Amino acid sequence: MKHIRGVACKTQIRFLRSVLPGLVATLAFTAASAQTAQPAHTSHAAAVARARQIVAKMTLDEKITELHGIHDPTDFRVVPGIPRLGIPALHMTNGPAGVGPGGAGPQKPATAMPAPIALAATWDPSLAYIYGKTEGEETRSLGSQLFEAPDVNIARQPQGGRVFESFGEDPYLDSRIVVADIEGIQSAGALANVKHYDANNQEDQRFTIDEKIGERTLREIYMPAFKAAIQEAHSASLMCAYPKLNGLYNCENTPLLTGVLKKEWGFDGFVISDWGATHSTVPSALAGLDVEMPTGRYFGDDLKKAVESGQVPISVINEKLVQRFAKMIEFGLFGPQAKPAPIPVLEHGAIARRIAAQGIVLLKNEGGLLPLDTTHMRFIAVIGPYAVRAETGGGGSSHVVPLYTITPDDGLASSVAARVAVLDGSDIDAAAKAARRASVAIVMVGDQDTEGRDQSLELPAAQNQLIEAVAKANPKTIVVVKSGSAVLMPWLKDVPAVLEAWYPGEEDGHAVADVLTGKVDPSGKLPLTFPASVNDTTARNPEEYPGVNGVVQYSEKLDVGYRGYAANHITPLFPFGFGLTYTQFSFDGLKVSQKPGSDDATISFKVTNTGKVAGAEVAQLYLGFPPIAEGNEPPLQLKGFRKVMLNAGESKTVTLPLDAHSFSYWSKQAHAWKVAPGTFQVMVGDSSANTPLKASITVK
Repeated sequence: MKHIRGVACKTQIRFLRSVLPGLVATLAFTAASAQTAQPAHTSHAAAVARARQIVAKMTLDEKITELHGIHDPTDFRVVPGIPRLGIPALHMTNGPAGVGPGGAGPQKPATAMPAPIALAATWDPSLAYIYGKTEGEETRSLGSQLFEAPDVNIARQPQGGRVFESFGEDPYLDSRIVVADIEGIQSAGALANVKHYDANNQEDQRFTIDEKIGERTLREIYMPAFKAAIQEAHSASLMCAYPKLNGLYNCENTPLLTGVLKKEWGFDGFVISDWGATHSTVPSALAGLDVEMPTGRYFGDDLKKAVESGQVPISVINEKLVQRFAKMIEFGLFGPQAKPAPIPVLEHGAIARRIAAQGIVLLKNEGGLLPLDTTHMRFIAVIGPYAVRAETGGGGSSHVVPLYTITPDDGLASSVAARVAVLDGSDIDAAAKAARRASVAIVMVGDQDTEGRDQSLELPAAQNQLIEAVAKANPKTIVVVKSGSAVLMPWLKDVPAVLEAWYPGEEDGHAVADVLTGKVDPSGKLPLTFPASVNDTTARNPEEYPGVNGVVQYSEKLDVGYRGYAANHITPLFPFGFGLTYTQFSFDGLKVSQKPGSDDATISFKVTNTGKVAGAEVAQLYLGFPPIAEGNEPPLQLKGFRKVMLNAGESKTVTLPLDAHSFSYWSKQAHAWKVAPGTFQVMVGDSSANTPLKASITVK
């Protein structure tokens, strides 16, 4: 199927954006009054005192009512309120790629943000704050108080069905993005809900799989982002996950929920279960689960009987309620509420466009084919299943009904003077014929990852064949991949340029066009490794993934992602942290400074834009640990990064701090973090595989 879009499309886009507020009149609002006015926050101590007074007035039946969701066909994500005591209902809405299912009635439209994996690819915490703030505002605008996000589960293997919902394979990058994201969500008066605690790393058998994970691996790989979410960002709530961890379901796992989360990390918020992740009454109640969702199968009548029989002390019930009520009081959710402000459609759309463009990763650009020089182009062939529609996001509970969409052809046609010929690629011969006549051919391919199943790393065979046919017909072929995770690229050597665009969200067409045309210099970096073969992942061993007889062994231990590639001397297709730009950068002047009498250090170096256009580079700092008697660390691990904007010829000095934790490992013997004494290697560069600056630092 083919149609032609020309210069006139620019007028169409302007028309769309001019009439859009009228099309969504119930949601549009001026930017100046976009954010819902929120009552002033109450101190934690005052909130706890007030919560205790309320709980003291509740009957047992009322208390039980407040410990679980209700099964209401019109509102499936709510804990009901108690008007006589001034307890409001708690409405929840799903995330994390925008406001998903939640609230009464049909799902409401919201800004379809780029996928969280695209946010991670920006390597920019300031954008993560804006991302979270936008979602927090829309959560309140659409009548909910709790936003089920962010998802910080590590991408242990790229086949994971929800990799697109999270922030990649590295716990340090994950932690920096999640802290800013939560701070943004909660700045808008919404309760963040960090999930899925812990190690919800595969969809295959997710309801029953038993993950065997060592203590050190848990602490160094799968817990750091949760710890940062709780101790640094002060997430108001947390969601416990479906799987078993070392024999215990996560939502009745006392060592995890009470031992680590509440006692060690000092979590003062509340824990809700993933939908249907509760498997018991007494064990879950005593372990630290505070709210069962979506119904009261275990925390309803059965919990009341357990209290009456003395199996669950009433003091435990009271404390669960105090924790939740206090957190809601802190956020001003008790008492009169301001009328929700409608969504500022175009303002939030512009934010989605900016973040999507910043997250796009330029993987290959032979001969400087990009950015497009359209000066002498007659027309451009845009081909493929993802060329004819916007890729607004993955599937499952994170699905967002977008307020509007910008299709790839409309986005490109509004950015170039050349005509744009669009084909869906279903007829490969027709696609090749169009590509042969075009000045340049752009093939847009991708996948549709979703909650509930893992996926192959292979693109559909028809898409690979389409790329090969178009590349043979036109040597100036650009491939744009829209995927939720890493994909294999058997055609890589045959095409000169490749962009990884992830799931760009509702502004797909504009964001991709911005990068293709050079309006935005690509600065995204991979937040996970792209393997050259499936055999380079844990899938090479069924015991490691997806598991055997309901048990999955995390026997790779600390060697997750790029750590494993380095430890096993495997060359990936594209390494963690990799991404090209339309300019070039150099690194020099590495200096290591230690603070006398402490384990603190400062790493400084200079980054220079040696190219001809302005752009951004992500400077990355990795450490290599000395030998450790309890077992060595992987060859390198990320400990700092900074995104630097530079004009052509400009230089900036980057300073990155290291502290005792930077030099620490989790000791199984001491059950605590310990500084590893010895000489560390300091490595600085633009990816995990390219660190031209090297030095050493000795920690005593």
